[in-house]
Amino acid sequence: MAEDDDRLRDVLRRGLEQAGYVVDAVADGHAADDHLRTYEYEVAVLDWRLPKKTGVEVVSELRRTGRKVPVLMLTARDRPADRVLGLDSGADDYLVKPFDFDELLARLRALQRRPSATQPPLLSVGDIEFDPATRAVSVAGDVRSLTPTELSILELLLRRSPSVVARGAIALHAWAEEADALGSNTIEVHVARLRSKLAGSKCHIETVRSIGYRLVEG
Repeated sequence: MAEDDDRLRDVLRRGLEQAGYVVDAVADGHAADDHLRTYEYEVAVLDWRLPKKTGVEVVSELRRTGRKVPVLMLTARDRPADRVLGLDSGADDYLVKPFDFDELLARLRALQRRPSATQPPLLSVGDIEFDPATRAVSVAGDVRSLTPTELSILELLLRRSPSVVARGAIALHAWAEEADALGSNTIEVHVARLRSKLAGSKCHIETVRSIGYRLVEG
């Protein structure tokens, strides 16, 4: 969920969590885009007027790259032309502020009931394959057993490859408390174990000094 108003974002987050949702809440379009590229969501709620990158720009990019997550757009814009623009940009539904929270929940449930257009695609780099649906990892067809934390790190590296993934992004993705990983050599230890479990692959995890890691072929 992306909303730039701190108070509304907190209210929505708490309300959605009380309704049984697990929520990632961010304040700008760049963060929304980053989360949508990194994680698999059942549904996304985007405010139109986000700083750095608007909700319309985020959903347009989402659709250009083939990602199918349902998107509900929140906005104070209530002109028909605005609704048309939001929907044509790739949003699946549109809710005008101010809105009733029960209506928001009903619209989210409706989006979740829609059949998925596609199964989550396999992630692969070189001879490494990861199935997001089953959480299975293989190297050249040979199944490898990874811990949940190692799986989270590998998934992020696969999604971003060949780009560098910062240590902070890894900590945020793989640990409930980001500080637990950043305040020690925890990330380094888990990456070392992951490297050993991917032994024999044509790919390798490269350390980018003072920044993070990337998964590359060769």
